[in-house]
Amino acid sequence: MAKRRDIEREVLGTIGELAAARLPTAELFRELHALLQGPLGFDGGCWHGTDPVTGFPTSTVASGLDPARFEQAVRLELQGEDATTFEAIRAAGHRVQSIGRATDGHPERSLRYRELLQPCGYGDELRINFDLGGGRWGSAAFMRENGRGPYELPELRLAARLVTPVGTALRAAHRASLCPTRTTTAPPAPAPAVAVLDVHGRLRSADAAARDLIARMAEPGGLVPGVPSGFLTVARQAARTGRPAEVRVCTTPDGQWLALHATPLDGPADGVAVIASPVSPVQHLPLAVLAHGLSPREQQVALHAVRGTSTKDIAALLHLTVPTVQQHVGAILDKTGTRTRRELVTLLMAGHLPTLGLPPA
Repeated sequence: MAKRRDIEREVLGTIGELAAARLPTAELFRELHALLQGPLGFDGGCWHGTDPVTGFPTSTVASGLDPARFEQAVRLELQGEDATTFEAIRAAGHRVQSIGRATDGHPERSLRYRELLQPCGYGDELRINFDLGGGRWGSAAFMRENGRGPYELPELRLAARLVTPVGTALRAAHRASLCPTRTTTAPPAPAPAVAVLDVHGRLRSADAAARDLIARMAEPGGLVPGVPSGFLTVARQAARTGRPAEVRVCTTPDGQWLALHATPLDGPADGVAVIASPVSPVQHLPLAVLAHGLSPREQQVALHAVRGTSTKDIAALLHLTVPTVQQHVGAILDKTGTRTRRELVTLLMAGHLPTLGLPPA
């Protein structure tokens, strides 16, 4: 029997090969699911692509789960009343957590366990946030049936070792979608699309543009019939808070980035309107900056540089010396593979150049 260390080495090597293949996110998730099911020992699971800035789930690839339970899972996730929501795991300073460990072996303390996992026959759940370099690139949840016992330390350690290579692969996929090559023809920008979801997350009505968009964003398994994950999560967030919510989402398969803006309608029973439109320069820029792996300080410098701020003014705004700013600019150009500020703007603001003034070269 292969030793645990050898299995982990083989798994990490295969992940490196998958990352090098630059697969689309959904395909990468399917390959990772098949690869990890044995080493981690799970029976069902789901993978989420996310808005890197907010961490909101925007796409889902699931296997072995009941589609009828997905809306309930989203509602429990956004309630924020459980120690194992993805956001609660982040807030606790973890990137990996299981229900068994979060509850000290008393899973009945978890609302998610009592209302969702236990009724489905699961005894434990392992969750991972693929956070890297300030960006939230994806997340995953793996459910284990009752008879298999809780997740143990070796499995949690392996899960922790997955964060960096999988996060790197997901960040590369985002970068490819945000910064197409010069030979790539960008799809035409769609007209604003409007859909209305009812209180259960089901599609109540939609205009022609929304129906076309929803069809293009269809996910395997049809977790909530006719409603992609991005639409459902942003609508549920708006319904929960009673305030507008927004998320950035990459469509499939054309790779266009859209902003989904959800607004509750008049009464609790009236549902939520979701309006989809192309991301603006302000919404696009943080995505592009995160996708290139810039440090927090480099991100600040890059944002000012793209706006056309001079080196001297950046130094004054950030309380740095001019040579330090110049060093940061040099590092930014190296990481992005550009040579001048003009090239940096072209790279980071692909698709938005007509609305921007270029900074000095």
